[in-house]
Amino acid sequence: MATHVITGAGSGIGAAVARRLHARGDELVLHARDAGRAKELAAAFPGARTLVGDLADPDRLSWAFSHQTLPDRVDSLLHVAGVVDLGGVGELTPKAWHHQLNVNLVAPAELTRHFLPQLRLSQGHVLFVNSGAGLNAHAEWGAYAASKHGLKALADSLRHEEHGNGVRVTSVYPGRTASPMQAKVHQQEGKEYDPAKWIDPESVATTIVMALDLPRDAEVNDLTVRPGR
Repeated sequence: MATHVITGAGSGIGAAVARRLHARGDELVLHARDAGRAKELAAAFPGARTLVGDLADPDRLSWAFSHQTLPDRVDSLLHVAGVVDLGGVGELTPKAWHHQLNVNLVAPAELTRHFLPQLRLSQGHVLFVNSGAGLNAHAEWGAYAASKHGLKALADSLRHEEHGNGVRVTSVYPGRTASPMQAKVHQQEGKEYDPAKWIDPESVATTIVMALDLPRDAEVNDLTVRPGR
């Protein structure tokens, strides 16, 4: 039975992945931003453990975790949580930049630092759900794309650093996926949102589980998933 630490399990891609792993009997440690969200996740995934800490405030994650029991074994760390706020470079405030960089980049780095000892022992897997914006930046997406380009750099550096320890590192780059985040993006863009036009989170979950289950003789480094319609 593998143990997976997952951020963003409350909706979208993260929830789809958590459902897959929970259904097959794996052990889940689900990150939540606060105690209320932790209760919701515990109810949605019976038997799962929760870990509370605000990704928007990565400087305090170490303090938050010091007051909780961390799992002794971690087979995979799945960074799925993310935030997006669109706006031109001439419009976005430092607050908007800091929020996206903290949640999308600095917090994943801090979580990885905390769980690397367990991941090294298990020769585990760190998987980053990135974005197409992590490969190409477009107008109004500067802050989000910067955070995701940084996440790619984090994953690439980590892969080189930990390869000798047997830790696998994967980046998944989904295109637009039907999720609450996508609904928010459409709202910010002033466009009508039709989830049927975009990737089903279950399809992205299929690619993530495939990467996790790949035999040890191979490793998926980068995986791009695009809408098929």
